[in-house]
Amino acid sequence: MQTKLRNLRTGTTLQKTFHGREEAEEAEIEKMSATFVYTHRGKYVFHEKDNPAKRLTLKEEQVGEKKDYLIEESLVSLIFFKEEIIGISLPVKMEFQIKEAPPGVRGNTAEGGTKTAVMETGKEIEVPLFVEAGEKIEVNTETGKYARRVD
Repeated sequence: MQTKLRNLRTGTTLQKTFHGREEAEEAEIEKMSATFVYTHRGKYVFHEKDNPAKRLTLKEEQVGEKKDYLIEESLVSLIFFKEEIIGISLPVKMEFQIKEAPPGVRGNTAEGGTKTAVMETGKEIEVPLFVEAGEKIEVNTETGKYARRVD
């Protein structure tokens, strides 16, 4: 059986072939709910969900591209492997406020009827023409795409 294995610490993948009787040890991964507090100089600070006194700090490499979806007080899951934090897991859908959005021009639907807007985190996202600055939208954090407008 051919497999692809991913290193949980570095994220690199390698291909390995296993024979029928070979066994592989499964990684024991634990998750803990945490709240994002703030970021400063490439460090991201979280605290345990029910214990604000217990703070945990992650480097930018550990957070990765998920940093584009972190706003203060957002709830995430910290992923542990052998008592070491190896990353974070976000909710599938999160709400964000639109900070900047150009006006939607009617008749400009040749490009699918979207425009580029800037979320409160600074991330640019394609949204429908009717979305304006100041509105809240829901974004799928796995795909990075607009899901719907929130009332």
